[in-house]
Amino acid sequence: MSSPEPAAGARAAAEPGAHLLAEIREQPQALRSLLEHEREYARVAATARDRGATTVRMVGHGSSDNAAAYGVYAFGLLPGWTALRDSITLSVYYGAEIEMAGSTAIALSQSGRTIDVVDYLGRARSTGAFTVALTNEPASNLAGEAEAVLPLGAGTERSVAATKTYLNQVAALGLLAAHAAGEGRRFAESLRVVSGQMEDLIPRLEQLVPPIAVAFTFVGRMFVIGRGPEFATAREIALKLLETCRIAAEPLTATDLAHGPVAALDALFPVWTIASADASLAAVVEAAERVRDAGATIVASGNAADAIPGASYLLPTPKPPSALHAPLLSVVPGQLFAWALARAKGLDPDRPEGLAKVTLAR
Repeated sequence: MSSPEPAAGARAAAEPGAHLLAEIREQPQALRSLLEHEREYARVAATARDRGATTVRMVGHGSSDNAAAYGVYAFGLLPGWTALRDSITLSVYYGAEIEMAGSTAIALSQSGRTIDVVDYLGRARSTGAFTVALTNEPASNLAGEAEAVLPLGAGTERSVAATKTYLNQVAALGLLAAHAAGEGRRFAESLRVVSGQMEDLIPRLEQLVPPIAVAFTFVGRMFVIGRGPEFATAREIALKLLETCRIAAEPLTATDLAHGPVAALDALFPVWTIASADASLAAVVEAAERVRDAGATIVASGNAADAIPGASYLLPTPKPPSALHAPLLSVVPGQLFAWALARAKGLDPDRPEGLAKVTLAR
């Protein structure tokens, strides 16, 4: 007796990268789901203001740490607060007792179970910080350690490589910073606009990206450059290429490229360039000119991709309502590129070798 044919949905889920692609497609809805919690973000921002906790310390690992790099710009440009990616190691491993009165400590973790992130938040609270958990799991250990919990609302994420949880962390930090500046409603409305732009962008890129990715099947190294809020995007795209495609991808600011790394470039060392029409564009264009002069292949993405001289491949994104919304769109070409390239290499981007969805190790 022959076995019954698996259902179409089961066959699709078994395809390499099926979860990753599905979750990339779910990102517009994930953004809208985040906005269902806007009142909570407004309350936490008001509490931070009332307590004078205007130094923002953010911690996380992997994609969460990349989102924190965006948060530095969101808090700096909107309420004018000092924000930094803080050291977990100083307090958790070396026992440094840092006075945190006047600080808001934000711990980012999609699972809420990363041990040293949970430990950091407890220590921050004991030294005077206003503690906030930004997590996709509001009932997690991290949430239990915090004074305030901000849900990501991204929904279940099955692929090991984060997509919609990263996107919602970026949007969440922007929304919190905007409410701290008294501009929360306008920022939220712009997130709705971005959600609509993304719904149009994803299907177009699904057709455009795979033929380009095939050309990089045998690439083993790459630089990814960005500047300002887009440096977070550069870090996240580099991480996606590293964990799903086994490419030694290194994120650099456009200026850092000139301080040594440009010497490594040649025709077999491609560079991904993220260009947004903001105050950093001139620096990114100058860096791309150095890359072109070195003979390296350039992939240009972002809403100013066409401003990059000598780019061999263009993956443009729509112009968003503001520069702080641009990283939400500019990360999508990198996500889809990682999905397509992993498949071209014969890898399953849903299950990178040696990785698990929740990292419990210290």
